[in-house]
Order: sequence, then structure tokens, then C-alpha cells
Amino acid sequence: MAEVSFQGKTFEVDEDGFLLRFEDWCPEWLEFVKESEGIPELTADHHKVIDFLQDYYKKNGIAPMVRIMSKNTGYKLKEIYELFPSGPG
Repeated sequence: MAEVSFQGKTFEVDEDGFLLRFEDWCPEWLEFVKESEGIPELTADHHKVIDFLQDYYKKNGIAPMVRIMSKNTGYKLKEIYELFPSGPG
């Protein structure tokens, strides 16, 4: 498997660059993704989406479809992609 090293931590990722183990998610991972996606600052809107994604995954073991995320967060699809240009995955 591929690995990503950032701020002294190493993360195993799949072929798409997503964490292999949910339990490895931490502030350093969030900072890595933020920087690699070119997001200058994480806002309350970003955190609302991130929190929803984490809660959904903990309950269901999978990531939600974008339309489910849109419905539950109140953000239109366009707004979600403005927050996360490469997608909210």
C-alpha cells in the first residue's frame, strides 16, 4: 500500500489517496488534505461537512452519497464542491 508522510506522521492510503483506516484520521491528516487540496482555511462550513462525513461513516461503515450529504447538511451540491473543489471524499 502507498504511504503519505506529513508532519512526522505516516498514513497508509489506498490508490485514490484515501486513508485505509478510519482510526488514523487526526488533525495532521486534516492539515495534509487541506494543503494538498489548496484550501487556504477551514471554515465552520468545512467542519460541518467533515463532521457529517465522520458521523455517517461511524454509523454506516461507508461514505454517504453526495446527495445524502447535501440533504443532511443543507448545502447545495455546488456549495459542497466550492468548499471541496476535488470533492468531499
